[in-house]
Amino acid sequence: MKQRLLFLGAPGAGKGTQASLLCRQQSLLHLSTGDLLRAEVSAKTSLGLEAEAVMNEGGLVSDSLVLSIVQKKLNNLQGGWILDGFPRTLVQAHALEDLLEKINQPLEAVLLIDVNDEFLIQRLLSRGREDDSESVIRKRIEVFQEKTSPLVDYYSKRGLLEIVNGEGDIGEIASRIEICLS
Repeated sequence: MKQRLLFLGAPGAGKGTQASLLCRQQSLLHLSTGDLLRAEVSAKTSLGLEAEAVMNEGGLVSDSLVLSIVQKKLNNLQGGWILDGFPRTLVQAHALEDLLEKINQPLEAVLLIDVNDEFLIQRLLSRGREDDSESVIRKRIEVFQEKTSPLVDYYSKRGLLEIVNGEGDIGEIASRIEICLS
């Protein structure tokens, strides 16, 4: 089974759920960039302090800082991993590719968890979160599609893209993912 993976999918598509499940089953490291940033801030590392200063001013953490945090986790790692939440743009994808080449850990597959917009809207509305109104959800999906379609094309042209139907129960989706990655 492929061991160095990137998960893509719209908000609510199940990336985090499926990445966590696969990581437990295959003893992979789950690299959620949001979690990594929060851990660095919490541990008060030099990278965390730098990130915290930017976030406290309302700014976005730079690509180079996120890449430094990812590199710190991947350096000397013996097993596989799943990246979840990064890259989000072509510039980030190129920078990530350079980093992975430098540390000799190239991506083996990019998995797009594909979910029909209407199904996704219903799934997100059923969570019952206050910030999940239909108009907000539609906007988040639109932004995701705008930002991610170039990544889908990029990874497809590189022969790395696998598309999995993200509708159904967690076990069914996990089985589809396992088949794609075998």
